[in-house]
Amino acid sequence: MTLSLKPQRRRVVQAVLYEVFATALVAPVLWWLFDRSPLSTLALTLSLSAIALTFNFAFNALFEAWEARQPSGDRTWRRRAAHGIGFEIGLGLIVVPVMAWWLDIGLWEALLADIGIMLFFLGYTVVFTWCFDRVFGPPQSTLRPAG
Repeated sequence: MTLSLKPQRRRVVQAVLYEVFATALVAPVLWWLFDRSPLSTLALTLSLSAIALTFNFAFNALFEAWEARQPSGDRTWRRRAAHGIGFEIGLGLIVVPVMAWWLDIGLWEALLADIGIMLFFLGYTVVFTWCFDRVFGPPQSTLRPAG
């Protein structure tokens, strides 16, 4: 049995849950990885989360619009991987300068740090969306009439 949500509410629930779990996983790692104060890394995590939440909402709306125009509505692993890669590249273009400024490091260092974080989130995004679809069902953009 899955919980059914209307598209707009589904996007909001998906984005919020994604960020809640991500923040719980990432905040302690940033504290340890960057050897900054817990308050600073928590503030950075929350700032990056706010950026990611906004980007997530916009990206998923665009992705689902593209997905609705595809002949097949199946969310294959290939499509999920494309979703994860596209999301992480787009988000990286925004967060690398923010991380560089916040941590007072160069763009190259921020990019390398973001690549490590991005690799984690690539897998996390694929697994999260798969689990989310199992609980809430696939989005309407993937449903096709029978016959």
